[in-house]
Amino acid sequence: MATANDIAQLAAGLAQLAERLATQRPDDVPRPLPPRVLLTVEEAGQRLGIGRTMAYSLVRSGALESVRIGRLRRISVSAIDEYAARLVANSGGKAAA
Repeated sequence: MATANDIAQLAAGLAQLAERLATQRPDDVPRPLPPRVLLTVEEAGQRLGIGRTMAYSLVRSGALESVRIGRLRRISVSAIDEYAARLVANSGGKAAA
């Protein structure tokens, strides 16, 4: 059970934190990262709405263009968009039965 002294210390700590946040300079505030242009194979699969195994299969076959960075395999956002556009173009506007 918290004592009155514990509650008072917590309140004082919260007040100090609020004061520090209020006086924080804009340079101290972390900026959000820009959108990534290279994704992992798993992330590319999620973006396409397919599973990890299918995404790796597309990379292996060359249908989905990828690059190597050291030991890492990455897929550009533009390659994902191009692959999706090819799928749509090759479907010829046919509706699924």
